[in-house]
Amino acid sequence: MVEQDLIRAAQTGDRDALITLLRKIENHVYRTAYYILNNEQDAHDAAQEALIRIYTKIDSYEEKAQFKTWVQRIVTNICIDKFRRQKPTVSIDEHEMVFQGKESVEREVMAGYLADDIRDAIEQLPEHHRSVVVLRYLQDFSYNEIADSLNLPLNTVKSYLFRARQQLQHLLQDYQKGGVSG
Repeated sequence: MVEQDLIRAAQTGDRDALITLLRKIENHVYRTAYYILNNEQDAHDAAQEALIRIYTKIDSYEEKAQFKTWVQRIVTNICIDKFRRQKPTVSIDEHEMVFQGKESVEREVMAGYLADDIRDAIEQLPEHHRSVVVLRYLQDFSYNEIADSLNLPLNTVKSYLFRARQQLQHLLQDYQKGGVSG
């Protein structure tokens, strides 16, 4: 079944279609939650809450917006609510590094450090800037999709992204110099 057919079937009460639809989007929902919250357990909680909300509110989805935009709005709002209730803590979990034969170990180690620096810099952004960065660069949303997902004017999205890029550039320069300004 095509996604639109699954949605229509789910809206008419077809439980199997709804379950199939939720399975199709669950990884996307979790990834979004993880990128915003930067904590595995909080991301699992937020993803589960989002899937439950989608399950119970599927009949309120209208085809005016794309389904992924509607889902993204739900996930993002849940994450923002979690973020407001409790400031997330920095995860100290080590991420596995996969060394490929072609590249040197030094390059892989440096890439790992750079990825950590970028993740730490994104984590320091204000929540509204972090949300647009996650949606644009990690979820590959268009500016219009971000505006729809976050219920913001298009120019506000562009402004947030511009300011977030400036802040990230400043933070990453501080990391390269060996210090972090707070």
